[in-house]
Amino acid sequence: MEKKFKMTSLEKKWVLYDVGNSAFTMLVATIFPIYFNHLAGTAGISDVDYLAYWGYAASVCTLIVAFLGPTLGAIADVKNYKKRIFTLFLGIGVAGCILLGFLSSWIWFLGVFVLTKVGYSASLVFYDAMLTDVTEEERMDTVSSNGFAWGYIGSCIPFIAGLAVVLGGESIGLNMQTSMVIAFLITAVWWLVSAVPLLKSYKQKYYIEEKPHMVKDSFMRLGHTFKEIYKQKHIFLFLVAFFFYIDGVYTVIDMATAYGEALGLETTGLLLALLLTQFVAFPSVLIMNRLAKKIKPTTVITICIAAYLLISLYAYGLDKQYEFWILAVAVGMFQGTVQALSRSYFAKIIPAEKSGEYFGLYDICGKGAAVVGTALVSVLSQVTGKMNIGVASLSVLFVIGLLVFRKAVKLNEMRETK
Repeated sequence: MEKKFKMTSLEKKWVLYDVGNSAFTMLVATIFPIYFNHLAGTAGISDVDYLAYWGYAASVCTLIVAFLGPTLGAIADVKNYKKRIFTLFLGIGVAGCILLGFLSSWIWFLGVFVLTKVGYSASLVFYDAMLTDVTEEERMDTVSSNGFAWGYIGSCIPFIAGLAVVLGGESIGLNMQTSMVIAFLITAVWWLVSAVPLLKSYKQKYYIEEKPHMVKDSFMRLGHTFKEIYKQKHIFLFLVAFFFYIDGVYTVIDMATAYGEALGLETTGLLLALLLTQFVAFPSVLIMNRLAKKIKPTTVITICIAAYLLISLYAYGLDKQYEFWILAVAVGMFQGTVQALSRSYFAKIIPAEKSGEYFGLYDICGKGAAVVGTALVSVLSQVTGKMNIGVASLSVLFVIGLLVFRKAVKLNEMRETK
């Protein structure tokens, strides 16, 4: 009989931060675009342009994190620096989340959103890199999966509270902006409080000793790591594959509500459908993790990428509310698993003492947003005037990601058998 898995206290505190930051992810996927749509509509911006501007903002976030992530990741590998830099970006994200509720100009809202999303995304570079410090290699798949699973279900608490304020605020005399201030504040406090136990207990287990010229030395090590990764084809090809398929995944997450809004679907229905996604995702991640123990985790990742390919094609013909609900369920079934197992798979194939550098590169491809996906959707939507074509174009990313991922897995398996 399989021994029941029990997380350590430190693993639980690491998982708790996923619960906190997932509340912000949920807010970005639901209430943020609705409020931005309200601000943009008041300013006379069309639905197609609104979707495009939202996509461009997400792409800018990725570009900024792409520059900051590896550089700061290299510095974070130095003894005692990982937690410091993590705390800095956590603070930027939380402060930005609070400020957003007070803004009534669409352009200022978009600008502060970029800053807030950068804080969130950069904090995750160092949070993901902590995985090698808080657990052991054989436990990584399960710990990472628990992070995403509890993140999905935990994020529902502040989301439901915020949603109640946004949808019911008018009945108790609150205007739109006051409701948004309260909703954003709830999320920010939830996010910050969830990080406190980890900040108190985390200690950097793997590190590089500090040298006199730390910044210069970090840049030199980063340059060496780039060369090292290119030579290690199993890591290099995984990152290429991850870049494509996770860009597609995050584009779906970031733009689902904006897409539904632009199609003219009913707002409350969209929000409830995406809440359903969270409830579906919770058991799905845990079930898929159990499946990954019986078959290879890489096989489960392959199944998830293929499922997303079908989801992107399904979205092409989406124009009814119930079809959006079907989409929400399908996304919930595979979203957390592909994120969790990709994170733990990468953590297992990289040097633990360089986790900051490597996860800096890893997060270029993912957590910042979806630079290729959002730009692709935005440009094609504007050029063709049809949002469906823009969303369906994501299928190209999943096809490329799937093919390159299988090649990377094959190379890693060959390396392990030598």
